Parts: sequence; C-alpha cells; structure tokens
Amino acid sequence: MAEAPLYFPSAERERLEPHLPKLAVADPSSPSCSTALPFVTLTFATSLDSALALGPGIRTALSGPESKAMTHYLRSRHDAICVGVGTAIADDPGLNSRLDDAAIHQPRPIIIDPRLRWDFTAQSKVMRLAREGRGLAPYIVTLEKEPPLHKKELLESAGGKFMILDAAQDGQGERGQHRLDWRAILSVMRQEGLRSIMIEGGGKVINSLLGEDADLVNSVIVTIAPIWLGQGGVTVSPPRANVDRPVARLSDTTWMPLGADVVLCGRVAW
Repeated sequence: MAEAPLYFPSAERERLEPHLPKLAVADPSSPSCSTALPFVTLTFATSLDSALALGPGIRTALSGPESKAMTHYLRSRHDAICVGVGTAIADDPGLNSRLDDAAIHQPRPIIIDPRLRWDFTAQSKVMRLAREGRGLAPYIVTLEKEPPLHKKELLESAGGKFMILDAAQDGQGERGQHRLDWRAILSVMRQEGLRSIMIEGGGKVINSLLGEDADLVNSVIVTIAPIWLGQGGVTVSPPRANVDRPVARLSDTTWMPLGADVVLCGRVAW
C-alpha cells in the first residue's frame, strides 16, 4: 500500500530557504551551474544526547510528523540524497520524496558502499519505488573494481549504476586505513549533472563530513527530538584533530520549532 503524501507549510519553507541550494536555472552558463562541486546539505535527526539510533543497525524513529514532512521537502529541493551502507542495510530506505506537490522533484539516491555490503534485490524499497515511478534508482559509490554482474544488470535496468572510485589513504594506523575521498565523490557527482546533494547519514558518514571534510559542507540542518536514547547509541561526535580546540561550530543559525521537535539550521564556521 502506498504511503500517504506529506504536507509542509509555505511559511516554514520560507524560513528554510536561506539554507538551501538555489532552485535550478535554465541557463547552463550560470555560475550556479558551473561550480566544480555540488551544494552539500548535511541533515539528520538526533536525540538530546546526540544519538542517531539506539545502536548499530537498530532502526530508531526520532522525528515527529512535522519534521518528517520537512525532510521530504528538503529531499525535493536537492538533485540527490545520500546515505551510507549501514543505513541502507538497517532501514531499507525509499530515499524519495513523498511531498504532496503536484509536480514533485525526485532526488537521485546515492549509497556509499565501499565494499558492496548492501545486498539489494529487485524488492528493495528504493528499487520498487523506481519501477513504480515514485523515485529514482540508486547510484552506488564503491571501491570494488568489479561489482557482481547480476547486481550491475539489476541496477542498470532500473536506471541506476555503480560509481567506482579509487581509495585514499588517511595515514592512520601502521598500514594506513582506506577511506573514501569526499572531494572525489562530490566531483564525480557533479560530473553526473548533480548540482546539489542532501546527505542524511548514517553515523560514520556524518562524523566524517563534520571532521576534516567539513569545508565541503554548505549547510547543516539538524532536527533535535525531545528524547534521550541513553548510552550505547550511534552518536554524532566527529573526530577532533586538536585536543585543545573544538572541531567546528555553526554560524548564521536559525532555530525553528516543528511540532515537538526543534530544527537548527546553520553553516559550518571555522
């Protein structure tokens, strides 16, 4: 059964506007169409103790209906929506917009899956929505050079594809650890014509972007729910390079009550 469409009031839309990418323009020579990287909005829902979920792989509902509608509006204002593989496995997300607008724009789902852990099938929610015309098939970002042929065919038949990148070395540990290069990821997405991307999670993705790659984030929109999840949860706590300095802070902030939740908008300040 199809999920009910969501409504997000125009007054709240106007308050969010300064924190969102500009609407698409017809002139491809416009500066907003020629930037090297897409506009990046980092958005997530958190508890009062900065937790995203009760634990790894545990689907945890935090947002109220009003802020949930906001999330679907934000999706409609971006060319792509990105989550990590842990979120894809735990939630089987649709990664579409259910806003009630007549001509809704659907974002391109992006799954960050370095080692192809996500065992998607034709019945995965995002694939079903693509077949039904209520969403788009995902692009999967991976480091694996040869994805399974049957997965490649399934993905491409729905309009999606694998995006294969090289690994970067972060220099940690005796042998170094492989990580995805966010600048390379965003550059490839921009080459695909994606001018804006909304990054929703999960914890590893959010913490990595708020760490050394925070300069790539244009806007941060956080929904704060009036609940404590307690110890042991998946938390937002980016790595700190300097022991005597905070990682970053938000400037140009806007606080917006939505139902029982509060939404904080701002940009990363150094």
